[in-house]
Amino acid sequence: MEITDAVRMVLAESAAFPELMRVARDAHDELAAGRRVSHDALGWMLREASRKGLYGVLIEKHGHAAFDDMVVVLCKEIDRQAPVLSR
Repeated sequence: MEITDAVRMVLAESAAFPELMRVARDAHDELAAGRRVSHDALGWMLREASRKGLYGVLIEKHGHAAFDDMVVVLCKEIDRQAPVLSR
């Protein structure tokens, strides 16, 4: 799964939550234009989708495998960008 597809999955189910929809739409537009989306925005989007109960909806609509792929793709991108804290 591509990161654009992962963000699109969240975007498709976020209509009832305006702030989540705005962030997901902005992220999708940036990715579609070939630009990077910050790990902060992607992390917030994942957390907010969880808080709003969208994980169950996504699993029901797309299945466990697609949901797992979505989370893995987003988390890998977040991990790739996130700064490494020095000790």
